[in-house]
Amino acid sequence: MSAAPDAVECRVYRASRQAELYVYLRDGVHPADLPAALVARTGELVEVMPLRLHAGRPLARVDVQAVMAALAQNGWFVQMPPGAMVNAHLHFGD
Repeated sequence: MSAAPDAVECRVYRASRQAELYVYLRDGVHPADLPAALVARTGELVEVMPLRLHAGRPLARVDVQAVMAALAQNGWFVQMPPGAMVNAHLHFGD
């Protein structure tokens, strides 16, 4: 995995099919750019907020450096719900 940049501009989206699942997209990347399998599992992505990430900005549930590295490499990062409380349809389909 490549090193995270000093700062990253991104947008945070909430998944409509799973409570507390969020997708971070690097600026310039859009929900339509995500893999079809991910979009099928998350449902519609609703924008929550723009965010500027940097090493000194802590995030509540994930390591900011890991998010920044994923955004630099893939353009997106999925933040899973706490305690692995994932709805079954995300694993097995509807």
